[in-house]
Amino acid sequence: MSSKVYEVINNRIMEILEQGTIPWRKPWNAESNMPKNLISHKEYRGINHFLLACMPYESPYWLTFKQVQDKGGNVRKGEKSVPVIFWKWIGGNDLDNMENSDTGKKVPILKYYNVFNLDQTEGISMPEPKEAHNDHHTLVEPERIVKDMPLKPDIRFGGNQACYSPEHDFIQLPHLHTFESPEEYYSTMFHEIIHATGHTRRLGRRSLQETSYFGSHEYSKEELVAEMGAAFICGLSGIEQRTIENSAAYIQGWLRELKNDKTLLIQAAAQAQKAADYILNRKGGEEEIIEDQAA
Repeated sequence: MSSKVYEVINNRIMEILEQGTIPWRKPWNAESNMPKNLISHKEYRGINHFLLACMPYESPYWLTFKQVQDKGGNVRKGEKSVPVIFWKWIGGNDLDNMENSDTGKKVPILKYYNVFNLDQTEGISMPEPKEAHNDHHTLVEPERIVKDMPLKPDIRFGGNQACYSPEHDFIQLPHLHTFESPEEYYSTMFHEIIHATGHTRRLGRRSLQETSYFGSHEYSKEELVAEMGAAFICGLSGIEQRTIENSAAYIQGWLRELKNDKTLLIQAAAQAQKAADYILNRKGGEEEIIEDQAA
């Protein structure tokens, strides 16, 4: 049973990662928005927190199918559940029947069950939302940079996920007031806007256009391009002191995955510079030559 659970959870994690979202990079939302069960109000921990926090729902509340029914509600047609795990202690000499042994010795068995977000249901009253609401204000220079970008993609606000859709050419971004700081808000926005420069309407960057999987060379390169480009623009807009440490840690993490491939870093930096120049409507220079030779 345990091997099946590991397979279910691993497959689910890979599905999330292959969507192009880095789930541990979330500088928004308060502790009150941590994923929790609607009935017990207990917060999910460990891998369960990871699995649920990655989902693009505004509600932090989750229920099993039975809990939805017990509350007098329904799961909307076509909605898919998310697996969460738990450990169950059973008798060591009778694992198949899950009965306690004569010796009384027990062993933990990993199991899983499925839950739905409250947003996936109907007929259940919504608890009072507890979304973070920091009193942030927009920053003049970052706003100007975004406003003046050529062929700017559509930016949609709301939800609990920051991502760029190459297929539909739009950015999804949580609201400013849910971020820890305005600087983190713009750093996250710039990261997704750098991704958008790779669209065929703009620079047609191979690392964005090619189908790739999490941890692959092209996928990792695109993430490096996006974060380095965001760091460049944060520096130009005067907010790098509040964001550069996070960017450095993020980039370092990807380089570890790639065994510190210094050639890849040079290529990614060149493409990041080209992407930043595009957003700022500047003419490229030597960076373009380096990129072309390295491609």
